[in-house]
Amino acid sequence: MGDPVAEYSSRLQQQEQDIHSLTAEIESLKNPQSLGLSSHLDGLREENAKLKYRLNILKRSLQEERSQCSKTMMNINQRLQEIFGEAIREAWPDLENPPLAVTPNQQAKFGDYQCNSAMAMAQMMKSKGLKVNPREIAEKIQQNIPDNELIEKTEIAGPGFINVHLKRSFVSKLLTNLLLNGVQPPPLERKKKVVVDFSSPNIAKEMHVGHLRSTIIGDSMCRLFEFLGYDVLRLNHVGDWGTQFGMLIAHLQDKFPNYLTVSPPIGDLQAFYKESKKRFDEEEDFKKRAYQCVVKLQSKDPAFIKGWNLICDVSRKEFQKVYNCLDIQIIERGESFYQEKMIAVVKEFEAKGLVEMDEGRKIVFAPGQQIPLTVVKSDGGYTYDTSDLAALRQRLFDEKADIIIYVTDSGQATHFQVVFAAAQMIGWYDPKVTRVEHAGFGVVLGEDKKKFKTRSGDTVRLMDLLDEGLKRSMDKLKEKDRDKVLSTEELTKAQHSVAFGCIKYADLSHNRINDYVFSFDKMLDDRGNTAAYLLYAFTRIRSIARLANIDEVALRKAAETTDVLLQHDKEWKLGKCLMRFPEILQKILDDLLLHTLCDYLYELATTFTEFYDSCYCIEKDRQTGEVVKVNMWRMLLCDATAAIMAKGFDILGINPVSRM
Repeated sequence: MGDPVAEYSSRLQQQEQDIHSLTAEIESLKNPQSLGLSSHLDGLREENAKLKYRLNILKRSLQEERSQCSKTMMNINQRLQEIFGEAIREAWPDLENPPLAVTPNQQAKFGDYQCNSAMAMAQMMKSKGLKVNPREIAEKIQQNIPDNELIEKTEIAGPGFINVHLKRSFVSKLLTNLLLNGVQPPPLERKKKVVVDFSSPNIAKEMHVGHLRSTIIGDSMCRLFEFLGYDVLRLNHVGDWGTQFGMLIAHLQDKFPNYLTVSPPIGDLQAFYKESKKRFDEEEDFKKRAYQCVVKLQSKDPAFIKGWNLICDVSRKEFQKVYNCLDIQIIERGESFYQEKMIAVVKEFEAKGLVEMDEGRKIVFAPGQQIPLTVVKSDGGYTYDTSDLAALRQRLFDEKADIIIYVTDSGQATHFQVVFAAAQMIGWYDPKVTRVEHAGFGVVLGEDKKKFKTRSGDTVRLMDLLDEGLKRSMDKLKEKDRDKVLSTEELTKAQHSVAFGCIKYADLSHNRINDYVFSFDKMLDDRGNTAAYLLYAFTRIRSIARLANIDEVALRKAAETTDVLLQHDKEWKLGKCLMRFPEILQKILDDLLLHTLCDYLYELATTFTEFYDSCYCIEKDRQTGEVVKVNMWRMLLCDATAAIMAKGFDILGINPVSRM
């Protein structure tokens, strides 16, 4: 998001430099020819005065807006960057693109945030032949900090760190906003279109753990973009075209000759695929017929299209079982969708002279890439390279996407790198304007640290994996005697919440770039950074209000009239942690690493536990156990914590329950 104050300040600085240069030039000339320059100088000074006036109005309006605490959650880190950015520009107007570094302080004794720009600025100045002590730079920045609603005081420490203490009263107002308006995203300057390509299984093949990772990660990215107000298109780029459909249709004709009139009872499509592949590899006549079927399919012969649709429909039903369990919404747009578009793409590259011939193949070399794209095979067929180029072009020009994310395993990184380079070469998009990115991920390992497979060495069926998760989560709930206190409906809800929440969280809590070990025992453990721990923590927080007999209406009324006091150290620590939620989301928006949100939710849960252990929310009579006092401002802190956790769960695709 652009900062209008920064933009005006930058223009003002440039003009002041121009005025300074012109004044010096006029002084040096001292002759009639300088009159033209003098006239130009007067014009610059007039425009400069107007800019200063406009800048002051902007500053006042922004100050008023911020002091009123708008309905959206403030990104405190971003606001501090604006404040220190303005201070640095005032202190060092001649320094171009000065480094700006503001981070939360890990130790409370050093304040709440820290500006570390002075050291980097000293290095920058040294490279230009100007030697300045970082502490002097820090002092000058400190002196130029503008009036603002957020900072209580600043202190300079060490070689030039500027420690920042926030105003507790202002953070209290932000928490009241959160309680009254809910967890709201920051305002968008423009509603951007985002396309996320994820899941992407192959028709007639089982979804495996690689598809599970893509599905979970891609869905969570979509949820983040959707919460922030973007227009999101969730695309399932399934493998539904190609040579393998020839052998599948040929096998279909043999096994179910009346498939055109009677729907074939294909119970196990994976077994059906294996049978057809075995025949394709071993029977020459079958192989020839399979290739003939491909030709008929590509020419859109109705009987062959019917067979193709039947096979695709069986696969879709199997995929949907997985998507239903994981609560995934996605639109299928397979490789078949791009068949006609591939012809146009090849012609476009040829028309611009970007295609080379190589042993009958048509290839494209993109700048800086060692591997070419094969856009047409020697037999005239198209490749993944061609279909991915066609898909990218369609998303850029037809969907008019501002952001396109591909969520696949890291093994495809080079492929996408070359595809993106070719698209830039032909002028489809400018990476400074349109964000096109491959969000790669590592492989899933078994507890033996080898690729995750069944004991027989087969790929693990996803439905088997999800069923196993359901069984184990029920065993865990019964082990804790939850079946004795929950109704049948509540127990089933808790079972699904824990099973699917733990599978998702185990994936998302690891840095997606790395491989991770799949372990039901670890993911169902209710200690440490797991979904089981967080889900139990969430239900405990929600139960505090029930214990005090306070419903949502009473909490809402209390938020309107009760100040959220942040006097105790643990209250202050929790309040600051809650207010870091927007900056956590901004970081994920920048790097697409969702484990940051998992780490934050775990930190929030443990910070809440510290608060709850030290600060009484409800005071009871020791003899009767009756509630004698409710500290309402602390109940509001409980409610704010639950609200942030619930939104975090929603972005991760986890469904918490009120009782567990």
